[in-house]
Amino acid sequence: MQRSPFDVEALGTGLAFAAALGDLDAALADSTTAVISAPPGTGKTTLVPAVVANRSEGRVIVTQPRRVAARAAARRLSELDGSPLGTRVGFTVRGERQVATDTRIEFVTAGVLLRRMLSDPGLEGTAAVIIDEVHERAIETDLLIGLLGEARQLRDDLAVIAMSATLDADRVAHVLGTDAAPAPVVTQTVPAHPLKERWMPSSAPRLDGRGVTRGFLDHVADVAVSSGRELFRTDRTADALVFAPGAREVSEIARRLHEKAGDIDVRELHGQMPAAEQDAVIRGRRADQPPRIIVTTSLAESSLTVPGVRLVVDTCLSRQPQRDAARGMSGLVTVPTSRSSAVQRAGRATRQGPGTVVRCVDERTYAAAPARPAPEIATTDLTDAALLLACWGTPGGAGLRLLDPLPADSLRDAVTVLRGLGAIDDDGRATDAGRELARIPTDPRLARALRDGSRIVGEQLAAEVVALLGGDARVADGDVAAAVSALRHRRDPEARRWTREVSRLRRFTPAGVPHRESPAADAVGLVIALAFPDRIGRRVDRSSHGATFLLASGTRAGVTGALADAEWLAIADVARAQGRAAAGTGAVIRAAAVIDEDDVERAAGHLLTDRVEAEFVDGRVTARRERRIGAILRSSAPVKAGTDGSGHDAVRRAIERNGLDVFRWSDAATHLRRRLALLHREIGDPWPDVSDKALLSDLESWLGPELTTLAGGTPASRIDLAPALRRLLPWPAATDFDALAPERLTVPSGSNVRITYPPSDDPTARPVVAVKLQECFGWAETPRVANGRVPVLFHLLSPAGRPLAVTDDLASFWSGPYAQVRAEMRGRYPKHPWPEDPWQAVPTRHTKNRAARG
Repeated sequence: MQRSPFDVEALGTGLAFAAALGDLDAALADSTTAVISAPPGTGKTTLVPAVVANRSEGRVIVTQPRRVAARAAARRLSELDGSPLGTRVGFTVRGERQVATDTRIEFVTAGVLLRRMLSDPGLEGTAAVIIDEVHERAIETDLLIGLLGEARQLRDDLAVIAMSATLDADRVAHVLGTDAAPAPVVTQTVPAHPLKERWMPSSAPRLDGRGVTRGFLDHVADVAVSSGRELFRTDRTADALVFAPGAREVSEIARRLHEKAGDIDVRELHGQMPAAEQDAVIRGRRADQPPRIIVTTSLAESSLTVPGVRLVVDTCLSRQPQRDAARGMSGLVTVPTSRSSAVQRAGRATRQGPGTVVRCVDERTYAAAPARPAPEIATTDLTDAALLLACWGTPGGAGLRLLDPLPADSLRDAVTVLRGLGAIDDDGRATDAGRELARIPTDPRLARALRDGSRIVGEQLAAEVVALLGGDARVADGDVAAAVSALRHRRDPEARRWTREVSRLRRFTPAGVPHRESPAADAVGLVIALAFPDRIGRRVDRSSHGATFLLASGTRAGVTGALADAEWLAIADVARAQGRAAAGTGAVIRAAAVIDEDDVERAAGHLLTDRVEAEFVDGRVTARRERRIGAILRSSAPVKAGTDGSGHDAVRRAIERNGLDVFRWSDAATHLRRRLALLHREIGDPWPDVSDKALLSDLESWLGPELTTLAGGTPASRIDLAPALRRLLPWPAATDFDALAPERLTVPSGSNVRITYPPSDDPTARPVVAVKLQECFGWAETPRVANGRVPVLFHLLSPAGRPLAVTDDLASFWSGPYAQVRAEMRGRYPKHPWPEDPWQAVPTRHTKNRAARG
């Protein structure tokens, strides 16, 4: 049966992008890839899927970065098409799906499509994928571009189109296509309606150690009311849009607006709202309804359109993921909005006519903001991304065409987490357990807590805790157990949304596990610890303001309230902060639960250690047997290090911690190390790296016997490192060592002068020979070491041993500067030879009389 096409002409009525459809048809006639750049509100999200569907036999999938945008776009297109939602046009987002077997266009979030591709790499039955809002640089979108590039190698008929409001089109075109044949670019611009800019900075600071200040929120509400009333007096059909960084600030500003502007319809729009309330805001209002002030997060910047807006009030603040490498934590932080995002926000006021933007900062602050937001791949935790790539068969994204590579430090941390979960092997490939975790649509750590926690505490409680940690529900006073208990008895929208998520997650729990009704605090803590074993914390300090906990990762964080009385905590959320709550640690615990010490061992078995640890005290090794959970010391007792394997290993770890300065380096050891360093620098392999970092990373290969000697009680001062370093000499190349880096140099007088090699950590210094000038008469060719690569630097000395000249070109010295040196020195040292012609003089280390006696 032939399917009826979409009426593109009717869909395009009043939409600016309709003028670019000819260019789009031409691009798709010659290529299965394309890049589309057009401003927000021009209709590309409506028209492009319909055009592509009419050209295709299979389904067209359109990705959006947010659930609300996917639902809204699907609903809008189905309404314009005149078909019920879920028939010709449908959507799939986390926890919600309206799609039929014959659906032509399916809107999804990028995350949904990524997981779909793990089970269906070729996307069978899909004719095209349209990736919308690429400019937001969400990590799922970036990864999707890479995976689709490989999918197209399996299916050259799969069309891939990238769309954006503001885009580095050429860069994306090269990634979607090839270096030789980039994807064609379709650009649509529209005349901009006039925009009036106003600047109304707050006298109160925008941010402090706890986040957005109350004074600034008051100011934003006042600006919104005054500016809104000014607009509504002349245009009752217009609405106002207020941009806030996050859902909390949205609610705070909306509450203030309700108090200040009772005659204005105040609405909220953010990702934590029920879908029906979101949709009601996006649909707009009737002309007979009062004007609206809509307070929203960044989701209204470009990924969806709110009709009727002629005024934008911008806090110029955004919430973005940020990784704290030093503390091994990540989370959302409030930062100044980039200028490109601020332009996107302001553009919402001019979509239908002239508009106004009021920025709650001064022009100088605005100009100091970053030009564009950082790609999420550069700032966020990469654990989920790393598991997905491992399951795809490209660990770390190796071989994928990505807009930006995964940062090495973040990727390394993610790999460490995944290995701790047993999700990847030593080669970075996904294990069976990892693939099982990847099938659960949540962060891998939470997936592990759901899977393993269900078997221990029951599927209901495990799903409840994971739904709370993975969702948007707030945790009052940071107490996750109390929050779970409260949500069970509440009937508000937040609780209903949490309940739906619990039901969804229970579908992914192992079959046949017990049900447990009571949300006991220790059981909640166990589930959290299964997800975040490195965040198990033990209290190390208590004061009237709260307590400080040492985490297994080594981070310290503060907490207040009832949780401060706990001995052990399983911590789900810890973030950088200041103030009393941080207890002087620079970090605050935002969500946690009490955990029993026995459950600590159950959840963090891979972090448990029971071993001898050594320290150097006055040059001698002292040892203790320590039981730890990561960085947390549970018990410690003095023992003898001994010469067995445990003592040997303990000494090695102590040297790795303290460095090589625990030893007294002899002249012979220092000289040998410098000679080796020069050859490594100038020749490379096979000559070893002898930097501190290299030596400490491979102590066993050169210091093995000495480690055992130290463990047996010998002081470090009695260890001669020269024989140990000689173990690093590469064979058979070592037979040439003395020729390549000789200890001494024979000068024309017959003296064997020691060569002073440069320090191993100074890559620019040269080997030096300090020798009496008279011993080098007639020497024309400057000697070289390292197989002729490095000339020796001569310090030519006076008879008193003071430097007269420094040169690495003896021939030039005798022919030039020597005459000046002779004029100055022969009167001062008359007993020593200063011939006019140094080329013909006999080199000597003696005075003239002594030389004459022979």
